[in-house]
Amino acid sequence: MARGGGNRSRLLLVLLLVSSLFLITLDLRGVNLAGTFRSGVSTAVSPVENLFSRLFSPIGNFASDIRNFGQSKSKIKELEKQVDLLKSKEVLDEDVIGQLTQLKNVLDLAGRGGYKVVAAKVINRGSSTSFNQTLTIDVGSSDGISRNMTVISDGGLVGVVKSVSSSSAIVLLMSDPTFKIGVRIAGTQSIGVVSGQGGNKYLLQLLDATGEIKVGDTLVARGSEGGRPFVPGVPVGTVTTVQSNASSITQNADVEGISNLDRVGLVAVVVAGPKQDPRDSLIPKPAPTVTVFVTPTPSATN
Repeated sequence: MARGGGNRSRLLLVLLLVSSLFLITLDLRGVNLAGTFRSGVSTAVSPVENLFSRLFSPIGNFASDIRNFGQSKSKIKELEKQVDLLKSKEVLDEDVIGQLTQLKNVLDLAGRGGYKVVAAKVINRGSSTSFNQTLTIDVGSSDGISRNMTVISDGGLVGVVKSVSSSSAIVLLMSDPTFKIGVRIAGTQSIGVVSGQGGNKYLLQLLDATGEIKVGDTLVARGSEGGRPFVPGVPVGTVTTVQSNASSITQNADVEGISNLDRVGLVAVVVAGPKQDPRDSLIPKPAPTVTVFVTPTPSATN
């Protein structure tokens, strides 16, 4: 009898361990039935746990841990969520730092140009019913924004406001094929028109028959009557290729935009133009060339 009782006890212990391992496997695989099985097994296991608590305390503790496995797993998941939250917060902090840098630079550009601006965050990109290339910003009529206002970034021109609601506005990007702006070659009086081409490359058509286009020329906005839709002096782009065609009445050139429209996250809407034309004062200054002097090492003489 004693031997039979011992065999039954060992059998129950084996069943306990097998059931426990089975539940762990279900939990790790995310099977929802594990909770139901766990409650049933817990009820059946309880007498066995009490029976062996004195002789097999480690086994009893293990069984207790199995009953609480779901709770522990829940705590682990909560910790994982907190870690993910901290990671997302770190990314957000980097994003905020980037936006603050853009804000500082765009306000610096506006200050040097004498523009009164309202800063705005880009909240959407895409086409509208009328234009292919637009972006939506988080300021609108309640912030003093209206149609045909110039939009700038920390580098230069971005586009022009085309439609406004109370809390947002749609900006037509200068890359849109319908976009055109009158420009002037910095340092000269030669004028022309820059047209959007659907990307960061633009077409310049020089209207001055006696003017000359050179690679590296910087273009700035001429400005419109009353500062709308364009205020004067905003950097527009740089000439990359001159298209020489003797039969053409006008001179053409390829232009690269000053602003990288794909990376613009924060802009400023010019709500009031400058008292006087800033002319070429907003053109990015090239980085100074650093001259390195190398002193030859005297060779050893025998």
